[in-house]
Amino acid sequence: MSHVMNTYARLPVAFVRGEGVWLWDESGKKYLDALAGIAVNTLGYAHPRLVRALNERIASGIIHTSNLFAIPAQEAAADRIAEITGLDEVFFCNSGCEANEAAIKIARYYGHKRGVERPEIIVFEKAFHGRTLATLSATGSRKVQAGFEPLVSGFVRVPLNDLDAVRAVAEHNKNVVAVMIEPIQGEGGINVARMEYLRGLKEVCDRHEWLFISDEVQCGVGRTGQWFVYQHAGISPDVVPLAKGLGGGVAVGACVAGNRAKGVFSPGKHGSTFGGNPLACTAVVTTIDTMKDERLLENAAKVGRAIRDGITQGLAGERGFVEVRGLGMMLGVELDRPCGDIVGMALDAGLVLNVTSENVIRLVPPLVMSVAEAGQLVDILVRVVKSFLARPALAAAKAG
Repeated sequence: MSHVMNTYARLPVAFVRGEGVWLWDESGKKYLDALAGIAVNTLGYAHPRLVRALNERIASGIIHTSNLFAIPAQEAAADRIAEITGLDEVFFCNSGCEANEAAIKIARYYGHKRGVERPEIIVFEKAFHGRTLATLSATGSRKVQAGFEPLVSGFVRVPLNDLDAVRAVAEHNKNVVAVMIEPIQGEGGINVARMEYLRGLKEVCDRHEWLFISDEVQCGVGRTGQWFVYQHAGISPDVVPLAKGLGGGVAVGACVAGNRAKGVFSPGKHGSTFGGNPLACTAVVTTIDTMKDERLLENAAKVGRAIRDGITQGLAGERGFVEVRGLGMMLGVELDRPCGDIVGMALDAGLVLNVTSENVIRLVPPLVMSVAEAGQLVDILVRVVKSFLARPALAAAKAG
């Protein structure tokens, strides 16, 4: 009997070793990783620079000291994050939902300081911001929310890429103080906000002095070929929650503030026992520095394009294939039917991936993947998808 709480439908595979973009299970079988721990393992596995830095940190004996004291590694990590975001202040935490929770608190406190008694935040259909009660309430999935009512109030939901819907809220709701958007919705099915939409949304925020919160927990830290999606649109948000790929596999989150959100918090307004400890911040510094030195943003754009083009060409004309969408190395392959079975079929073929929003294959490989390895990914995936789509009776039965 397992004493691990039953909160995950786990696959019957345990990985025991990794190197680069490859994993090995307990039986010695080798797998190509197109999931990266759900966009976490930015540098892949056993990257010598990260391994060395973490070993040195552990050997120093200073893994954790608490935020009651100065933490030089935290200052260094904050400097790196400020440089790549273009913002000013960094609050460190341990996960994406904590980073988003901090963003929500910043928005509410900002609203109260402006005299708004019941501050509200515009959020989006199909968005996912986390599983704490506030971030769960901001999330646009009834499936995730069901059973945890009463939800936290203060969120106004609109469709993605519909600027008129946001303008309508602005006209009638004077309690709104912020907009919180995933510029690429990960759990929602790799839905991409149009760049002109992001620019228009920023204009609305500026006009009404709302905070623009760009949730880049999954899509940020170089995954799209820029450090952050908002940089593709040429805008500067007020708050940017980060996590996942920020520490190359070490648990760390950050809520970054600037522009209108700069200086909103003061001592005592927020905190975290573990947030920003020396071990996590060593991982942040090493991950960012390695990404710069190895030009992994350029690699993400190049390899992502190779994957996207390869799958599009390989599945062209296949009945049941809808499209490939995304940016850089955050891609979704949409089929016209539920395709959860593809996860197991891919594992059998030596490829690690997952399915989100029932019918979208999510591909978020380590950013160190080469073009040659991308070709292997495409070959396996195209073969698996074709095999899956060749089972119309079974697929139709599952869809029904």
